[in-house]
Amino acid sequence: MFSLKNIPSTSSILSTYTTFTASAMLIRSMATEVQAIINQLIPEQLRNLLLSKLGGLYSNPSSQMTLLINDYDGYSINELYEASHTYLQTKITPSMKRLKVSKAPRDKKVIVNIHKGQKVVDMYEGIQVKWEMTSVDTKDDEQGKVEIRVLELSFHNKFMETVINSYLPYVTERSKAIKEENKAVKLFSLGNFCGDYDGAWGSTNLDHPATFDKLAIDPTVKKELVDDLDRFVRRRDYYKRVGKAWKRGYLLYGPPGTGKSSLIAAIANYLKFDIYDLELTSVSSNSQLRGLLVSTRNRSMLVIEDIDCSIELQNRQAGPGGYGQGTNDESTLSGLLNFIDGLWSSCGDERIIVFTTNHKEKIDPALLRPGRMDMHIHMSYCTPSAFRVLASNYLCITNHDLFNEIDQLMLEVEVTPAQVAEELMKSEDTDIALQGLINFLRDRKLKSENCNSGGREADLEEQNESKARERVCAIDKIGKINKKPIRKRKYGNKRKN
Repeated sequence: MFSLKNIPSTSSILSTYTTFTASAMLIRSMATEVQAIINQLIPEQLRNLLLSKLGGLYSNPSSQMTLLINDYDGYSINELYEASHTYLQTKITPSMKRLKVSKAPRDKKVIVNIHKGQKVVDMYEGIQVKWEMTSVDTKDDEQGKVEIRVLELSFHNKFMETVINSYLPYVTERSKAIKEENKAVKLFSLGNFCGDYDGAWGSTNLDHPATFDKLAIDPTVKKELVDDLDRFVRRRDYYKRVGKAWKRGYLLYGPPGTGKSSLIAAIANYLKFDIYDLELTSVSSNSQLRGLLVSTRNRSMLVIEDIDCSIELQNRQAGPGGYGQGTNDESTLSGLLNFIDGLWSSCGDERIIVFTTNHKEKIDPALLRPGRMDMHIHMSYCTPSAFRVLASNYLCITNHDLFNEIDQLMLEVEVTPAQVAEELMKSEDTDIALQGLINFLRDRKLKSENCNSGGREADLEEQNESKARERVCAIDKIGKINKKPIRKRKYGNKRKN
C-alpha cells in the first residue's frame, strides 16, 4: 500500500532538483564549447556535408518533399530556374566530383557550376535543403531531340511553407546581386554552338566595345535616343497604368556603313540588355516563330537586320501580285506582327525590338506605324560633328588646322562614317592621316561632279530626242490632213550616234 513514509522529504527533492539543474547547465555549457571548437576546426561546407550524411541515415524518406524546377515553363524561360542555377554557383564544394566550368574571352574569372547528377546541400535558418541537377530528353517535331534541364529541391515536408515563401525568394534576390556583379551582355542566335544555350537559342558573350560616346552619329539624334531609352526603362508602372505591353520598337535606316550595327551594340551595352539576333529566313511557320520569340528573356533586344531582305514584306498592299496565298512569308509576317503588338506582345517585360534596313521605302507600312516601330532613326552620311567623334576615337585629337577644310568637304560629298574611319586608320601620323582623308574627299567630290555633269548631258540629249519625236508626230498629223506622203525624219539614227 501507499504509505506516507515512501514520500521523499522536501529537502531531498530540492537537493535532487539542484543537482539535476547543475548537471543540465554543465552539459549545455560543454555542448556550447564543443560546438564552438567544431565551428573553428571544421569548415562550414564540411559540417553541412556531415549533417547531410547523418540526416540521410536517420531521416524518414516519407517525410521528404521534392520541388521540381524546370528550365522552361511552357514557351517561356523559368526565371526561378535561372535564379537557382546562378545561386548554386556560390555553393560549390571540393567534395563534388563533376563540375561545369566555362570562361568567355573577356570574363574576369572562371564560372563554375554544378553538373548533371551532382548534389548541393544548403542551410537556411536551420533548415537543411538538398539541390540536385537532372535532365530529361524529349522529342520535338520541329527541333528534334530536346533536353529539358531540371533542378530538384528536397527538404523535410514540415518546412514547405518556409522554403516556398522565404527560402526561394531569398535565392532569387541573391541571384540578382550575383548577376549584377558579374553581368555580361549575351548575344543569342538560333542553334547550339560553342557557348551557353537556352532551348533553340545558342549564346556567347557580346564583346562589342561600342558606346554612345564613341558613336559617329548626329549629337541631337544621339541625345533623343538616350533620353527615350532612359524614359522607357523607368516606366514599368506607367506602361501597366495605361494598359500597354512594356516594350519599345526602333527602326534604324540608312545607307550601308552608317553604323546601324554599332548603334545596336551601344544600346545593349548601355542598358545591359541581351541581344537576340533573329534571321526570319530560318523560320518556317508561325508556331515556330512564336515559340522562339516568347522564349526570349526579359530585359532583352530582339534584332532583325536588313528586314527588307529577310522576307518579302514590301508588297503586301500590292494586291494579287503581292504575297502568295498561304506562303511562309505571309505566315511569318502575321506572326511577327502579332508578337510586336498583338496578344503575344504581353508575354514578357522590358523588351526592345529593333529593325534595320537600307531601304525604308521597301518595307510594308504595317510594320512601321507607331506601336510597332515607335522611333525611326535615320543613320545618315558622315557630318562634321560625326567626323569630330571619329577623329577623337582614331587619332586622339579634338582640333587640327585641317578640320575646317575637311568640314567643308563633308558638306559637299556623301561618305559614310565607315569610309572615313578606314582613311583615318591608314596612318598613325595625324597629319598624314588627315591629308589622306582630304585627298579621298576631293577625289569623291571630283567623281560626283563628273557624274552630275554626265547626268546633265544625258538629260539634255533626252530632251532633244523628245523634241524631235514631237516634231515627227506633228509632221505625221499634217501629212494625214493633206493626204500626201511626207518623208519622216529618222530620229532613231541620231540616238544611235
